[in-house]
Amino acid sequence: MVTLRIDPESSRGAAVSRFFDEVNFIPLETTKESLFGSINQLSVTEDCFVIFDWDTKSVLIFNKAGKFKTRINASKMENPEDKKGTENFYGFNLKTENGVVSIQINTMKYNTYFDLNGKFVKRVLTKKDIDTDPEYFKFKEGAKINKNHLYKKDKDSSYYEIAILKNKKEVGIYFPYQADRYTNDEFLSAGGDAITNYGLENEKFFRRPYDYNIYKITPEKLFLAYRLIFPINNSTPTDFMENPVYKKKRIAFFEKNKDIFYSISNTYKIGNLLFFKVHNMAWDTQQKTALIYHLKTTELTSIKDLEPDSLSNYLPITDAGFHYDFSSRGFLGYDDGYLYTSYSSLAMFTFKEQSAGKKATYPPLLTGYFKTGNKKSNPVIIQLKPKKD
Repeated sequence: MVTLRIDPESSRGAAVSRFFDEVNFIPLETTKESLFGSINQLSVTEDCFVIFDWDTKSVLIFNKAGKFKTRINASKMENPEDKKGTENFYGFNLKTENGVVSIQINTMKYNTYFDLNGKFVKRVLTKKDIDTDPEYFKFKEGAKINKNHLYKKDKDSSYYEIAILKNKKEVGIYFPYQADRYTNDEFLSAGGDAITNYGLENEKFFRRPYDYNIYKITPEKLFLAYRLIFPINNSTPTDFMENPVYKKKRIAFFEKNKDIFYSISNTYKIGNLLFFKVHNMAWDTQQKTALIYHLKTTELTSIKDLEPDSLSNYLPITDAGFHYDFSSRGFLGYDDGYLYTSYSSLAMFTFKEQSAGKKATYPPLLTGYFKTGNKKSNPVIIQLKPKKD
């Protein structure tokens, strides 16, 4: 376990090329059929970007150059018991079977599968479909992670936040809790999943609500990897989870104490770079809430203050400090050496105007986008390759 003392307001800026080897902007094609609001979930396959948009309740598929392929919306999610009705959904999982990737969409009663061309494959009753975990919950050697695990022993049973399973047997169980805890208390959720993949086959990160620790999960165990200590004005009281005075009053506490962090998220370790975000109720675009900690030099850098340079075509790599996409969601994921984020075309065209005197040389994809697109076009994906020094 490594203890890191972090004061976000002491973090500094740097050039984009200080931390990244590659920056690519991928505009998503805008047509009548492909138009959507924002990227709430992103998964990357060998050939495609698969996106969930909360506004339109749709899964959209684009190729790696941003060309639109198809959309899966609620109209394709018929309820077999009610042909006039449709099933709402709130995201998707990717599943790989015999080398073929499919999109699994969960509803209250059914899991419906589509291929990467949006073609219907099958529909399975949820209670009969045991494979509903995201792919990144699995390790290559066969172990898997189960969240909110029900552990049974003789006549007793208990819930655990995390279980590591192999051949359907518990290798380890961690953080027990009462089944009624979500009705008897208040839990604030930060953006994204509590488990993050950062490219190593046998390691994942895990975070908990109201906890400034980053835990590491391997096929054998879960353990504390990094303890983050923040200034007192950003930290919860030491008895925050034990003292009954805070029970069912936690949201009011954070609303009153807007500088205190209720969670961390976006935890990725790439080489010597530790990426993470902190969350509070302030919602101030000027706050330094997305950070990079260099584990070798102890350098602390604010992502908001990264200075665009020729590597990024003099365009910001996030909209932090200007708009709210990155503040709300942070990085959308990590795949094959790249971090992914996005921002709106409104932000992109605004940034282009602001960088007018920089004499940027845009790649063909971006040049075409600036010629034919506008501030109402679809969002732009930003692909970032962090340095591993």
